[in-house]
Amino acid sequence: MDQVSFSAMEDGTKADFDLLDRAEAQFVRELPARLLSSLEGLKSSFAGYQVSRYEHSLQSATRAQQDGRSDEYVAAALLHDIGDELAPYTHGEMVAAIMRPYIAPEICWIVEHHGLFQQFHYGEVTGDDPNARDLYRDHPSFEVCAEFCALYDQNCFDPNFKSAPIEDFVPIVERVFSDPCYLPTN
Repeated sequence: MDQVSFSAMEDGTKADFDLLDRAEAQFVRELPARLLSSLEGLKSSFAGYQVSRYEHSLQSATRAQQDGRSDEYVAAALLHDIGDELAPYTHGEMVAAIMRPYIAPEICWIVEHHGLFQQFHYGEVTGDDPNARDLYRDHPSFEVCAEFCALYDQNCFDPNFKSAPIEDFVPIVERVFSDPCYLPTN
């Protein structure tokens, strides 16, 4: 495997950085596979629900797809919880950061804030503030985030729901995460 010649970036040559550009391009092309691998990790995530976090994700994506949502929305529904493994308290922010170059800003906002908005559906029982989401009441994406949680998150723990298989979503993830069309230009 080729390696750069430097141990400090300030000593790098054009050839060194060309090598890194090629390596990065290949690494970026492999992002969909890494995302799907992270999703697989939710099969053995923390216990207690009637379905695995993986099945929860499939249910979310299946419901979104059945409702005719865009591929970006379906991909976000599928992957919205993959950050649970490494960032259990800030998983939405983590996943939104991953999605930001590939998925529309409004959908990223939904993913980033879904954890707080989800409290609306259980906060009264757990002692969490069910109205904590009201902090964002005037935000233009408030209603769509509330809708996501109502239709594609809080209700996706159903052991009797028939989810589409992961194979149905692989081409969507590959397509959505192959074009960083929302990457800032400056």
